[in-house]
Amino acid sequence: MFKKIVDFLDNRLEMSICIVLMSVLSVVLFIQVFFRYVMGASLSWSEELARYMFIWLVYVGIAYGCKVMRHIKIDAGLYCFPKKARKYVVILGDIIFLVFCVVIVYYAWQLERKQIMFGQLSPAMQIPMWIPYGAPLVGFFLAGIREIETIIFRIRHLKEADKEQEIDLDNL
Repeated sequence: MFKKIVDFLDNRLEMSICIVLMSVLSVVLFIQVFFRYVMGASLSWSEELARYMFIWLVYVGIAYGCKVMRHIKIDAGLYCFPKKARKYVVILGDIIFLVFCVVIVYYAWQLERKQIMFGQLSPAMQIPMWIPYGAPLVGFFLAGIREIETIIFRIRHLKEADKEQEIDLDNL
């Protein structure tokens, strides 16, 4: 049982959260459009909920992008480096992004503590504002964990990176 939970968290956590957020977001926006254009009256809470869900979707999506190693990068810039150095430049980029994640988590935690202390509520739904403000904290915390996994993976597979670069250059 414990192994299944760990496997789910390791392999499907971010994707599952993104699917749920996107599904509920789509339904809420559909309901809002229906009420506004068909019923002639809009819902006060739907736009706020959609906004907060989209914010969470973006930050959890950052972690998912780290997990699948598909974040935006500039390949042309990578090819400015010598072939032997490219795999190390990629790892250096991952380390820099990990440091960025740690900095964001630190400042997001400070902001989160202040939001909890102030007890501010959202205007329409009256939910605590620490919930929407928690998205960067959770998203970059997960992204940091995924970056650590990525760095370990890339270091363990340094020899295969040489072969992949040869294949990529052959396909150009």
